[in-house]
Amino acid sequence: MQAFQFLDWLFIAIYFMLVFAVAFGVGRGRDSALKSSADYFLAGRHAGWFVIGASLFASNIGAEHIVGLAGTGAASGMAVGQFEILASLVLLLLGWVFVPFYLKSGVFTMPEFLERRYSSGARWYLAIISIVGYVITKISVTIAAGGIIFETLMGIDFWTGALLVIIATGIYTIFGGLRAVLYTDLLQMFVLVGGAITVTMFGLSALGGWDAMVVSAGEGFFSVWKPMSDPDFPWTGIVFGAPILGVWYWCTDQFIVQRVLAAADIDQARRGTIFGGLLKQLPLFIFVVPGMVAFGLLQKGVLDYDVPDQALPALIGTLLPVGIRGLVVAGLLAALMSSLSSMFNSCSTLFTWDIYRKFHPDASEKQLVRVGQVATVLLVGVSLLWIPLIKVISGQLFVYIQSVQAYISPPIAAVFLIGLFYKRVNAQGAIASLIVGFVLGMGRLLAELSKDSLSGFLYAYADINFLHFAFFLFVVCTAVLIGVSLLTPPPSDEQIAGLTYATADAGKTTDSALPIADPAWARKDLWLSIVLVLIVVVVWIVFS
Repeated sequence: MQAFQFLDWLFIAIYFMLVFAVAFGVGRGRDSALKSSADYFLAGRHAGWFVIGASLFASNIGAEHIVGLAGTGAASGMAVGQFEILASLVLLLLGWVFVPFYLKSGVFTMPEFLERRYSSGARWYLAIISIVGYVITKISVTIAAGGIIFETLMGIDFWTGALLVIIATGIYTIFGGLRAVLYTDLLQMFVLVGGAITVTMFGLSALGGWDAMVVSAGEGFFSVWKPMSDPDFPWTGIVFGAPILGVWYWCTDQFIVQRVLAAADIDQARRGTIFGGLLKQLPLFIFVVPGMVAFGLLQKGVLDYDVPDQALPALIGTLLPVGIRGLVVAGLLAALMSSLSSMFNSCSTLFTWDIYRKFHPDASEKQLVRVGQVATVLLVGVSLLWIPLIKVISGQLFVYIQSVQAYISPPIAAVFLIGLFYKRVNAQGAIASLIVGFVLGMGRLLAELSKDSLSGFLYAYADINFLHFAFFLFVVCTAVLIGVSLLTPPPSDEQIAGLTYATADAGKTTDSALPIADPAWARKDLWLSIVLVLIVVVVWIVFS
């Protein structure tokens, strides 16, 4: 690993200056940003498709995401890329199926939409689960990744690096709200993709090209389809389980959906999801492939690393020349900060809109913005306090904590998805489904933690592949949702008007309902969507 030189530090400094210039420039350019809750939390609902698509991509791709994809690529090949490929199709689902209802309802948050469709109990459940999940899992793992990047690549102490990332990201998120997040994400998308392409090109050049990588890794590394017996990515889990997790993450999670809620209209939102879907074809080639390159260079003795997750840092620190290395690390920091800023903003929106506003329904616009800013400050503080626990909660336990998301997502996906297509499901069914899903999911987590001491059915329950489990849990939660709903009174026509496909034209849920601006956009978007689906099919066939 080569030490950082002046030119590396210069490029990183330029990156930070650009981020702050964009964030503060955007915030200062809109005086209403500190007066209107819609402007602060949803960028005034004026976002265009290019910004939305770039933000969907950048906020999703965190530094730990890149390191993890490269590490898994180094360990087992391309199969992990299936989650990125499938994301493209699920984003089409977001744009064509969910977006019209979200925007026509005029909601600020996903819990608010659940309350419109079901009840306040469903709203409270999703709001609390989301906020706690963000703090314990997403924010903590992103902070840890930031500290590791500073420590391993830049020679800066872990704690110092984590503090720098949290404070820097918190400042511009507090100042500019979602508008600052969206436009810094746009900048960071270019830095991130540029840095990843650079690593890929230098790595392939050092290895001797694509053919040399195929020879060193072996044909098995180049298949995205694994047998049903594969412990990590069985094809049955990819086909049936992964889409369930995808629907939860891409179509119902505030962290992601807040970008399309900020759209100027339905057309801009839908095209933004299509653009985001096209961008999601990149990670297989610019994040997973570098890990496979690192594996090949390890076989040749050019690289040296102990565990797969060190593959990307080793590649960057060993192969890249001075200056270029700084640019690439800036790309990693871009991934880190875009994810963290999105989490801070989404969490503050959930707290302000779904908790504070419920207790203070008459709060002024200025009060709501101030509460959102204070909530972000508190999140920064909690994140700082959480840092010492990151190293205490380490190893397998930390991995299990991350898996909580996989175990709580199927019931949430069920109540959203079934709720749109079946108008008969009601609040009682939704609450029963969420509770049953939570109990089964947490039961699976506890069983997994103590798997070595279990036997028989309990061991099988703890040992089932998590993708298979996600599908099983989705089916159970769907059955509970429908079954309990059929045994209880149906929702009133007023409650579901405009919130299901059967009642889409029955009425508008808000005066701010957004019509499709231009039917010609829909025709163009349909063709773009078909092209994206064809790209996915081609990738599946080529790497089968």
